[in-house]
Formats: sequence, structure tokens, C-alpha cells
Amino acid sequence: MPGSRSAEVAAYLLRRLGLAGLSVFGVVTLVFLLIHVIPGDPVDAMLGETAMAADKEALRHQLGLHRSIAVQYGRYLQRLGHGNFGRSLHSGRPVRRMIVARYPATIELAAAALVLALVIAVPLGVAAAARPRSFVNLISAGVALFGAAVPSLWLGPMLMLVFAVWLDWLPVSGRGTLAHLVLPALTLGIGMAALLARLLRATLLERLHEEFVRTARAKGAGRARAVVAHALPNALLPVITAVGLQAGALLSGAIITETIFSWPGIGRLLLLAIQTRDYPLVQGCVLVIALTYVALNLALDLLYAWVDPRVRLGGDPA
Repeated sequence: MPGSRSAEVAAYLLRRLGLAGLSVFGVVTLVFLLIHVIPGDPVDAMLGETAMAADKEALRHQLGLHRSIAVQYGRYLQRLGHGNFGRSLHSGRPVRRMIVARYPATIELAAAALVLALVIAVPLGVAAAARPRSFVNLISAGVALFGAAVPSLWLGPMLMLVFAVWLDWLPVSGRGTLAHLVLPALTLGIGMAALLARLLRATLLERLHEEFVRTARAKGAGRARAVVAHALPNALLPVITAVGLQAGALLSGAIITETIFSWPGIGRLLLLAIQTRDYPLVQGCVLVIALTYVALNLALDLLYAWVDPRVRLGGDPA
């Protein structure tokens, strides 16, 4: 019935929103506590360890760092409630403006890596499932092994060395043109492409042995049509879930990739903030990354529930 279905969707949406809110609150609290527990003093980082004790104490009072952790946490939550991320301890600029200036670059890089991963993974996974004992399957397995085994910390400099230094085909670092995007997107997306290709292959092989595919083959559908038109749509649910989870991982992985290629995104900003113990900037960057991750997963859960009604009813989709 339409009324009961709307109530199911509303209840599911409320549950997911509640869990998303709790997740964000947990991240905010954990990051605040961790950044205050790890060794290092932002006042020392700003003035130097040789500065006068009186100067350090005056700056500590000016920044509000002389208060207890509980008071600082309460003031931090109060500011967040008004959408105020505070000011950078070093530059004095509003954290929100600094993040807004860097965030588009990170989204651009993550989106390019995601598109690149899908462009590699979908045809490779489909071809490997259609011909499981062929040369294409060996290539798919090789790409998956390479992508899973090679860390971006090694892959990025190697790509830079080959394509930017030796061949001089692409720029070494920076942002501005499509050519600047190729190497960072490859570094970030190759691992995700490997995971998705193997996941899609395995799921497709399972679907190809199910009754509805055998029926389609019995009615005259060729193997390619059975894979693409019948098995592929039914194999996409776990792939959609993996894409959502990996999209969040792309944001965290961007910290290393942006640093390697001097990409002016939020990941590089976060690393600089950690090095200088810039508490408000670290908290703001992590909060924005966490919000993006939670929003992506929430959107994915809703899409999943829309595709498969058993999910919003609390059943087992398998």
C-alpha cells in the first residue's frame, strides 16, 4: 500500500539520519580529544621553544588554550552549533574560509579518481566474468593484484618519475589543467579500480549461474547479452556499496596524494595543520571529511533501500 510504503521510507530515513548524526558527533569528539592528547604544543610551534615563558603564557591565554579540556570542548561545540569553525591559530583566518578555498580541489581529484576507477573496473570486470578462463581474466587478476599491493606512497613518485621526468608528457605537480589531474587521479584511483574489478567479476559469475540467466540463455540470448543485460544489473548492488565506501576512502587517501603532487586540496591543508598543531584547522578539516563521508554513505543507503525494498524492511538482501 502507498501509505505504508511512505511510512517505511520515512522510518528508514529517520533511522539513517540518527545514525549519521551520532557518527558525526563521535568523530568530532574523538578528533578533539586526540589532537589535544598527542605530544606537541601549538604555542611552541608558533613562537619556538626558545621564546620567553611570559610570551608563551600570554599567547596561550590569547588563544584560550589555558582553559581546561572540558571548557575548550564545550566552547568548540558551541561554536560548531553556530556554524563557526573558529580561526586558524597561525594565520588568524577563519577556518571555514580556508576549507572552502581548498575543498573544490579535493572534490575534483576524488571525482576524477572515481571516474577513472569505474572506467577501468567495469569493462575489466565484465570481460573477466564473460571469459573466466581467457587472457582478459589474467589481465584483470594482474591489475587487481598490482592495485591492491602497491601503496600510493610508492606509486605516485614512480608515475611522476616515468611520465613527468623521463617522458616529459605530464606536469610534475600543481593544479590548473586536465594534464595536472592525470597522475594524481591515477595514483588515487588504481587501488579502487582493482577492488571493483574483482568484486564485479565475482558477483557476475555468481549471477551467471542463477535461474533467470539460464532461462535467458535457453530463450536464445547470447553470453554477452546474458552478462550485460541480465546478470550485470543484478550484480551492481554490492558494487554500489563498495563505491560508496571507497569514495570516502578516496578523501582520506587524498592526504598522501595531494602532498606528493602539491595538489592544493584539503588533504594537504590538513597535513600542514597537523604539523603546526593548528587545532581549529585540524578539527575543521577532519569534520568536513567526516561529513562528506557520512553524507555519501547516507545517500548510498537510501539508494540501496530504493533499489532493494528488503533493506528498509530490515531483511537480508542476500
